[in-house]
Amino acid sequence: QVQLVESGGGLVQPGGSLRLSCAASGFTVSVSAMSWYRQAPGKERELVGSISGIGLVPNYAQSVKGRFTISRDNAKNSLTLQMNSLKPEDTAVYYCRLDTWPPRWGQGTQVTVSS
Repeated sequence: QVQLVESGGGLVQPGGSLRLSCAASGFTVSVSAMSWYRQAPGKERELVGSISGIGLVPNYAQSVKGRFTISRDNAKNSLTLQMNSLKPEDTAVYYCRLDTWPPRWGQGTQVTVSS
């Protein structure tokens, strides 16, 4: 059974960093296409970035390019999102997704960027 569990969210000051993790079970992260999404209050869920199942370079939304990095931790069968130079507009609930049809979602983890 596919399960995704995000962790690592929290409160951070502008300019700070956070590392999110998405622990996966029921499939192998290293060969799966996956994505990170986020949803801010009152806004639609948006794509942050994604990684293919065949090892191509991840792609990112323009708003996070150069600040966020998606990677896999194959030993832990997890997907990570390293977020640097955080801004208040990065505040949102962050979700990981297994890019199958239908897609599978985690429960999300809250990231708040505020001084």
